[in-house]
Amino acid sequence: MDITFKDVSYIYQDKSPFAHKALADFSCAIPSGSFTAIIGHTGSGKSTLIQHLNGLVRPTKGEVVMGDYHLTPHGKPGDMKTLRSHVGVVFQYPEHQLFEETVRKDIAFGPKNFGVAPDVIDKRIDEVVAETGLSHELLERSPFDLSGGQMRRAAIAGVLATKPDVLVLDEPTAGLDPRGQRDMMAMFYDLHQEENLTTILVTHSMEDAVKYADNVIILNNGGKYMEGKPEDVLTQKEALHDVQLDVPEIVQFINAFNDRFNQNITFRRQSAAELAEEMRGVLKGDSPDE
Repeated sequence: MDITFKDVSYIYQDKSPFAHKALADFSCAIPSGSFTAIIGHTGSGKSTLIQHLNGLVRPTKGEVVMGDYHLTPHGKPGDMKTLRSHVGVVFQYPEHQLFEETVRKDIAFGPKNFGVAPDVIDKRIDEVVAETGLSHELLERSPFDLSGGQMRRAAIAGVLATKPDVLVLDEPTAGLDPRGQRDMMAMFYDLHQEENLTTILVTHSMEDAVKYADNVIILNNGGKYMEGKPEDVLTQKEALHDVQLDVPEIVQFINAFNDRFNQNITFRRQSAAELAEEMRGVLKGDSPDE
């Protein structure tokens, strides 16, 4: 599903003494099937931006187009329920959204609410349990008896069971240890590729953005500060510092290597192994093309 923001502004408590502009004339195009990372410091407008994607809020000015759906200040699509069935949102700490008696019922809640037939729901439960790494043995247990990691996967399974075309990830690895963060992001990326999802990742992790995203959007004060490929945007040290962000660790490492050995290796999203081989060749005196 293609997504387009056209000169979108959003003002909280508009026309009141407490009015606050969270988005300011924001425009972007997110192609169907792409993986886009949205980055910005706290208060930059990230959360407000993603709330437009399933109609939780509508623009104060401008237009949001998602496939055949148009959100404007003057009205909303006639079938918001169908729109929301196309957009799955994984919020920070999604385990806080669990509420049913069993894991099975919790996973089934979304598709049931969207009118999916019971036999199809059962099939989807089997699929998302496998995709999220849950055990079938957990399905009849209370979600509140699970470990923290299992609860998060159960909540994510509930989002995936609606079979969204767009998957919005709002800091999905918050609170996880480093291994849990890696496993969770690898799971989302595999789903992105296997299901051809349009994935939007809101994150503070420059490492996740540079590893997984096709496109990066940097927000600042509600507006678009920078946009482009990760290797073009996330290497601009001074520009990122100006908005309280830093380059990814791998870029920092390349910069330190270049400074120490008077080299000019560029970041091209090469893997750690590829980068190590390139650095080894440089130190041995090999030309980059050899």
